[in-house]
Amino acid sequence: MSATEQRVLRIGELAERTGVTPRTIRYYEEIGLLACGERRKGSHRLYDEADVERVLELTQLRDLLNLSLGELKQLVEAEEARAILRRRFHETDSGVERLRIVEEALPHVETQLQLVRRRGQELARLEDELVARRKSLLVRKRQLSS
Repeated sequence: MSATEQRVLRIGELAERTGVTPRTIRYYEEIGLLACGERRKGSHRLYDEADVERVLELTQLRDLLNLSLGELKQLVEAEEARAILRRRFHETDSGVERLRIVEEALPHVETQLQLVRRRGQELARLEDELVARRKSLLVRKRQLSS
């Protein structure tokens, strides 16, 4: 299917395909996580497969990392900034310019790394609690079995 023949979706269809509500899609648009769907005059917003992929990516990141929407936006903005820098890096042959681009990309990666590490620390604390509970239950089990 060519780009001109690509199937367009209304907001309800996008919501159904991605497992979120139309309200969530509108909110993602409002806070800049998702580009507003194309709207023909007097018509509904229209979306395409790229929008489906974007919403699925956003929900996967949100769920995987248990991010607030603010954190999700921060993560996505850092990734978008890195994508722009990657394009600029590949468009230049200047070593000086490439070095500057790499230096500019580092803070974006640091932002992403901080978000992921924070979640990792929370998961590690939960794991420690569960290990301690299991240990306590095993001790109790031994006591009750003797």
